[in-house]
Amino acid sequence: MIKDLLQKEHLSKQDIVTLLQANDEDAVLLFKKSSQIRDSVVANKVYYRGLIEFSNICEKDCFYCGIRKSNKNFERYNLTDDEIINAARYAYVEGYGSLVLQSGELQNKNFTDRISRLLKKIKELSGNKLGITISLGEQTTEVYQKWFDSGAHRYLLRIESSNPELYYKIHPKNNLHDFNKRVDCLLDLKRIGYQVGTGVMVGLPFQTYEDLADDLLFMKSIDIDMCGMGPYIEHKDTPLYKYRNNLLSLRERFVLTLKMIAVLRIIMPDINIAASTAMQAIDPLGREKAIKVGANIIMPNITPGMYRNDYSLYENKPCTDEEASDCKNCLEARIRIAGSEIAYGEWGDSLHFLNR
Repeated sequence: MIKDLLQKEHLSKQDIVTLLQANDEDAVLLFKKSSQIRDSVVANKVYYRGLIEFSNICEKDCFYCGIRKSNKNFERYNLTDDEIINAARYAYVEGYGSLVLQSGELQNKNFTDRISRLLKKIKELSGNKLGITISLGEQTTEVYQKWFDSGAHRYLLRIESSNPELYYKIHPKNNLHDFNKRVDCLLDLKRIGYQVGTGVMVGLPFQTYEDLADDLLFMKSIDIDMCGMGPYIEHKDTPLYKYRNNLLSLRERFVLTLKMIAVLRIIMPDINIAASTAMQAIDPLGREKAIKVGANIIMPNITPGMYRNDYSLYENKPCTDEEASDCKNCLEARIRIAGSEIAYGEWGDSLHFLNR
């Protein structure tokens, strides 16, 4: 049956559910198909995005997230402009091609102006040779436009779940957490001209296989250019932690995430798909395995090491005790093990975006 599904030109929701529920033997066929598509469409290259997690200060209170506003059990930090620029310079010198600026969600003029200033400085220091992805949450159309005009050209805003009912089980239902606003932001970003990425957590409390199939179809329906998704990993200082005994095992969440990556590669062959750090939090070879089944983006952490442990979205985050050079060397070896080539000095823009 799986063989027949993998020959279909278009997968239905039920087809996707069947693939996500595939046993180990059938999953091998799924992974082989997605790997072949990745190699033939976007090539067997992995593109680096140097990740700068520059602040864990957040005004949101998402029920799953360790840096939620209500969590008082860790240190808040905010890198200086110089620390951010130095990290960006490292990415440029090391030939990463692109970087990602990520932080907790804030909406105010000082934050907006600061990001604009940093984007311009990064473009200047690299002679416009560094590609820039930003992941800074929900903002107004005007703010998105300002950052685009300042030099950002990719934006990652994870929907977390495309099911509004589930969305409000993992977010407070208030003016700061609105499902429709989240979707509107993604559409705004597309209209402005960003390469737009989204993603979900896999293995959430209350989540069904049908929810996950709908998530993939949602990504296809809004025509995303890139995706970052990973397994849900619980954090003890969050409201969702009380449901930890009703979850799939970490191993099951890991394998299910591999299947989500594989199916997404099949239904959207030319987008960029990240191998998330959360995969490595469960399996020491997690990111390599994600690459093998269809991912083509890796985000080496280039945040100064002294801050990494405090960007604690989930527990057991890997590589928090490493410096940027350690992370780079480790990932180089891992990607070679996975049989892929690192595309140094390339932006690695989404072919889906370029072909649109």
